[in-house]
Amino acid sequence: MALANSGSEAETVEQSSHAGVEQHSTKVLMLGALGVVYGDIGTSPIYAFREALHASPGMDTRVHVLGVLSLIVWALTIIVTIKYVAFVLRADNKGEGGTLSLMSLARSAYPKGARLILVIGLCGAALFFGDSIITPAISVLSAVEGLTVVTPTLDAYVVPITLVILAILFSVQRFGTGKVAAVFGPVTALWFLAIGVAGLYHLLDDPSILLAINPYYAVAYLASTPTAAFVTVGAVFLAVTGAEALYVDLGHFGRKPIVLAWFSVVFPCLLLNYFGQGAFVLANGGRPTNPFFQMLPDWALMPMVGLATAATVIASQAVISGAFSLTRQAVQLNLLPRIEVQHTSEMQSGQIYMPRVNLLIAMGVMLLVVGFGSSSSLASAYGISVTGEMLMTTILLFVVMRKMWKWKLALALALTLLFGVIDSGFFLANVVKIVEGGWVSITVACLMGLIMWTWIRGTRYLFDKTRRNEIPLDFLAANLLKKKPHLVSGTAVFLTSDPLSAPTALMHSLKHYKVLHEQNVILSVVTAPQPVVPDSERVKMETVNELFMRVTLTFGYMEQPNIPRALAICRKQGWKFDIMTTSFFLSRRSLKASPNSGMPVWQDRLFIGLARSAADATEYFQIPTGRVVEIGTQVAI
Repeated sequence: MALANSGSEAETVEQSSHAGVEQHSTKVLMLGALGVVYGDIGTSPIYAFREALHASPGMDTRVHVLGVLSLIVWALTIIVTIKYVAFVLRADNKGEGGTLSLMSLARSAYPKGARLILVIGLCGAALFFGDSIITPAISVLSAVEGLTVVTPTLDAYVVPITLVILAILFSVQRFGTGKVAAVFGPVTALWFLAIGVAGLYHLLDDPSILLAINPYYAVAYLASTPTAAFVTVGAVFLAVTGAEALYVDLGHFGRKPIVLAWFSVVFPCLLLNYFGQGAFVLANGGRPTNPFFQMLPDWALMPMVGLATAATVIASQAVISGAFSLTRQAVQLNLLPRIEVQHTSEMQSGQIYMPRVNLLIAMGVMLLVVGFGSSSSLASAYGISVTGEMLMTTILLFVVMRKMWKWKLALALALTLLFGVIDSGFFLANVVKIVEGGWVSITVACLMGLIMWTWIRGTRYLFDKTRRNEIPLDFLAANLLKKKPHLVSGTAVFLTSDPLSAPTALMHSLKHYKVLHEQNVILSVVTAPQPVVPDSERVKMETVNELFMRVTLTFGYMEQPNIPRALAICRKQGWKFDIMTTSFFLSRRSLKASPNSGMPVWQDRLFIGLARSAADATEYFQIPTGRVVEIGTQVAI
């Protein structure tokens, strides 16, 4: 009995220990999620309520404030709490989220609609890039503008200070975010606490502001002044920008910490601050022009400006990191040419730096700051890309609900219509601001969409053309087995996108060198519609004959391909791979435009430019440069 009790107690202690570790891990992830996931939406109170009030001036203050605040409350409730937290976060692709993850999930669930789903996914990804240059600009600029509340004489220094902060932010990207990310969570937690307390303090200015919880005020506001309300809705949407980050960063933190952080910290603090701003405006007769900063006591202004700047930098960092991650996914899914990727952490594969992407975003952000000059002006440019991306998410979610979750049509359609109507309303309300600044995000999104479409189209034409001119591998292998050329020791690995045809590098090697290695591997690298592929599913080997073998390496779209490391797995399947006796043969194509390509000349030239700008395959696939032989060929497309 004593032994039995002892065992039972030990088991209980072990279970409680595991529970304690899991609970601690969840708390740590929650803290991290506050910084990375909620940085963007957490800084929206700086400008969202202000812009919504300014969108339709001249109305009765009380009706106006209650109506706007009610719209914000219910936008946060329906868009973030119901749509993203309750439903979208459940649509994970092996734990990963984001537009391209959802696209891959939808395509695998509904192969018949793969082409249309691809178009929707491309639109969503392109719109995210449009958002990625506006978020850092408006966030940091709005925080620095708090200095003008301290003293208007600092107004002339707002843009220069913003540019300096942004320059520092982009210049440190190459060092990685690992070291500073540790403080993201605590700083953002302090930020939410500060804005929550500030709002709570002013609730007593006019407690009747709590009436805005009633959706009647939102509906009444929309019905009483539809024209003015339509403009206001576009500004109200600023309160929910950043909601898409919940899904984008799903793979970093998991659903549980993100959901817990939303309900326990973020949502309550956001509501408190918005209600506090509303009560402050009502108590002061609608006169405050920048209620977020004006409702603070004098002693708290400078500390809050500093904290706001830190919070907006963190929010910007999250968007920049998201752009790096999305670009890598797009490259892996062959939506973009290879782009140089630098890993900034030996421990975390997700921490990457893309010099070219970083430079382009930095240039775009700084041009926006200089060109628009204020967060109020930039607010007009904000919104279109985010609303468009949310609309694409809603459409893809419908496919997942119907085809993967097997929901009944009525239920899936009802939810899709609810989300779709709201997303469309926000989108239309922002579309009217195209002339005022919305053209920026639309231009960026269209440009990215054009680039991805051109790359997809060009690579397809190039593949078809080269395949027509290539010899089937099985035919060549059979002939070489009958009449063997001079064999040299070692292994030759020929990289190709078409494992059924003889690679160009192999044909040129036979033509010019008149020799063949004892062992020849036709290697193709494919990307799976899932974020990570386990090593057990990484390698597929197929023997053609005693001279040739096909090897297919599969990587997830969140993984960075490493060919030597993957080939080492082949040892378990009988192939004694030795990097020191292996030569990698790569074809380097020189492309020329052709009138018979099937694409317009301008698109031909764009594709050729993209191909020339692609990162070196040797570096991208992490092949030792001393083991690589490149053979050039000229192809007209």
